[in-house]
Amino acid sequence: MMRGRPGGNALPSGNGGRARRIRFRDVLYAVVVAMVPLPAVFAPPGALVVVFPATLAAAVALTRWPYRGIGLATAASVVAAVSFAAAFLYQGQHQFVGVWLPVEFGALLLLLGRVIRRSPRLPAALVATSLALASVVELPLRLTLRMPHPSLETSVIACLLAFFPMACVAGVALYLRSQDDRRVRAVARAKRAQRLDVARDLHDFVAHEVTGIVLEAQAAQFGDLDAEQARALAARVEEAGLRALASMDHMVGALRDPDERASAEPPPTRMYGLADLPDLVGRFSATGGIPAEIHMPGDETGAADGGARGGGVPADVLPREIESTAYAVVLEALTNVRRHASSATRVVVSVARVAGPALEVSVVDDGGRGRLGRRKATSGAGPSDGGGGPDGAEGRPYGLSGSGRTGGGTGLIGLAERVEAIGGVLDTGRHGRGWKVTAVLPVPRSAQDRIYARS
Repeated sequence: MMRGRPGGNALPSGNGGRARRIRFRDVLYAVVVAMVPLPAVFAPPGALVVVFPATLAAAVALTRWPYRGIGLATAASVVAAVSFAAAFLYQGQHQFVGVWLPVEFGALLLLLGRVIRRSPRLPAALVATSLALASVVELPLRLTLRMPHPSLETSVIACLLAFFPMACVAGVALYLRSQDDRRVRAVARAKRAQRLDVARDLHDFVAHEVTGIVLEAQAAQFGDLDAEQARALAARVEEAGLRALASMDHMVGALRDPDERASAEPPPTRMYGLADLPDLVGRFSATGGIPAEIHMPGDETGAADGGARGGGVPADVLPREIESTAYAVVLEALTNVRRHASSATRVVVSVARVAGPALEVSVVDDGGRGRLGRRKATSGAGPSDGGGGPDGAEGRPYGLSGSGRTGGGTGLIGLAERVEAIGGVLDTGRHGRGWKVTAVLPVPRSAQDRIYARS
């Protein structure tokens, strides 16, 4: 029968062993500290002046801080102050200083390393300076100035001998602190990058598919569908839902165990590129009811279902960052057309090489035949709100209807940051009655040379 704490919660199996290790360590440290003042039994009472700072320094150096609200820097500053006070108060023989000097010197160095590595910057600088002076100047002089024949040379040599181990300890502590800081920054950057990746995937893929599902459901409410049309709509909704679920499964798997997954599998989200644009545009036309066409180098048809990528922009020579960013530009623009300009009658996606060298990606919608809608304020640069449907009918909604949805407006902001991160430029604005999104993505010279070699 398992024994637990009151309330029925059993202690984790590893806690008992850890507690025993902690208790053993604490007892061992207590024994070490208790042994420091033992030689004082055979010394005169005046030796207690040098016994006390050595014992205090050893106790503070071996204690885990913070302790009862007292921090490491505070305790170390008290040790340094007591050490300096002992130098002025002690009037005994130098032999007693020599007995406890190694203990106090070692404890001061241990405290110095701990303070430099663990304390905040300003307290660490102040307390570490006092500890360094105590170990390098005050302790050696406490010994040499009480010798029978003190001399300047002896004092300087003693200080130099103490300086080298102090410098080594400070250097190692500074290096370890820099490594700790670098590790903390790396973890913070990794967590932020993971959050941004998840947010981007949710926005780019899940939100795109969900928007299509919502629009399909809204369109079904504005007309009577026969059995064949209803089955086709249900199939499109099912396909979009499965794609959204697949994207979410990838993200959940990455969040659940990112380290293990990263070492065992490729990145959780597929890297989409220019080769996937025809399929994306084709799905947009099929699910949104808005005719769309794509023009790419080598594609003279401009069909909505794509046309193959031409030899002008081969997939294997463009960097993956440019490919994925170009796909993200088209995806975001088409999603905004669905949300804010569902009355548009034509959308044109173009991919072309321009001087620079660069890759230019643009998405243009005509805004529809209805009244010129007001741009959605939160998006900053989303597609225009259209009027009626393509035939001027009022039965079709102007955009993604429903007043319950709040938030949004971060898609184009994040897209602009993504484009600028690779040195590109994102431009959005009115284009006739519609809206145009254009991204110019610089192509590295090496990749451009390979493009021309294959052309």
